[in-house]
Amino acid sequence: MGKQLTEMLKGTLEGIVLAILSGRPAYGYEITAWLREQGFSDIAEGTIYALLVRIEQRGLVDVEKVPSEKGPPRKVYSLNAQGRKYLEEFWRNWSFLTERLEQLREGGK
Repeated sequence: MGKQLTEMLKGTLEGIVLAILSGRPAYGYEITAWLREQGFSDIAEGTIYALLVRIEQRGLVDVEKVPSEKGPPRKVYSLNAQGRKYLEEFWRNWSFLTERLEQLREGGK
């Protein structure tokens, strides 16, 4: 990933992770692995864990500790009602930006 894409991703990663969690609960490594499968190969696992801590502190997700076969319990994150509202706002903002960017690309029509 180039530097410009990395910087753009920083601004949208929270929404991307919330969108993943809107589909099903997941733990940090699962989220990182899915992102890498989708081509976001430069995303560090630590970046996702730090983001998960932030969204948990902001009350956007619920957390359940689930036993793991390989070590300590895993924290499984699921989107809650507040997180769904936040995600809806993210998609509205994303639509607004993409529409304006498309207009610019087409010459400001």
